[in-house]
Amino acid sequence: MSFIIVEPREAPLILSIPHAGTEIPEEIASRLLSMDLALKDTDWWMAELYGFARDLGATVLRTTTSRTVIDVNRDPSGASLYPGQATTGLVPTETFDGEPLYRAGLEPDAGEVAARRQTWFEPYHAALAAQIERLRARHRRLVLYDCHSIRSRVPRLFAGELPVFNIGTNEGRSAEGSIVTAVETVCRATGQPTVVDGRFKGGWITRQYGRPGAGVEAIQMELAQRFYMDEAKPDPEPLSKKSPLPTKAWGEGVIGAFAEMGGGAGVGSAERMDAAAAILRHILDAVLEAIG
Repeated sequence: MSFIIVEPREAPLILSIPHAGTEIPEEIASRLLSMDLALKDTDWWMAELYGFARDLGATVLRTTTSRTVIDVNRDPSGASLYPGQATTGLVPTETFDGEPLYRAGLEPDAGEVAARRQTWFEPYHAALAAQIERLRARHRRLVLYDCHSIRSRVPRLFAGELPVFNIGTNEGRSAEGSIVTAVETVCRATGQPTVVDGRFKGGWITRQYGRPGAGVEAIQMELAQRFYMDEAKPDPEPLSKKSPLPTKAWGEGVIGAFAEMGGGAGVGSAERMDAAAAILRHILDAVLEAIG
């Protein structure tokens, strides 16, 4: 499947990146009101931000298809993961802000939703399940780390400004305490707002695959996009090609510096992304240490 990119490695760590894709087939794009709206809720630059993960031995799985086509982190039945709260569905018809995505009368019907699920949703999960099975055959335990980001302010979804680090564990059911503590400790050391199982408790991926009793720990990391990019410019420069690859030692140093400079305020987008990558490197190092 050309829209699924799998980079297998051997460490007991899988990174899933389900929402960074921007590809929309023409037969769908032609019915949309605008591409700007269609890509508005993209988890920008996740693959680049976590580009160092391969050097940790982590397997990385991502889709190049936009979440506007289908959201592979939603319940395939269409049931809401957050009953009673505003959200978007398996095949979104509106943005997080409630803006319609399709021209009137051209929204996907039930048959099209089923076809999209078969074409894009099921292959992604088959690939993810295969990587989990492969690594479980080699390791007693592994961590599935689901990578996400979102605009810091989305009034329809949550009040005020979202914390920088939003760790989701499905209320403790998808990951054991030692793994969660390892992640939370690094996040809080930055001095940035951090919450566990707040507004975002983990989507379908975290809830479906997180089975600590079966040796699979799953955590969703939802980053507020101000952590690593200028949200007023949703297509920032990617990571600086001149910066050294983030190392654990650098990550430890950057944590303190990041806190001192107020979370990167006033820093250019490339430099901010480099600093963010170093901190994320430290988080994943802590995960690998905790998993043993």
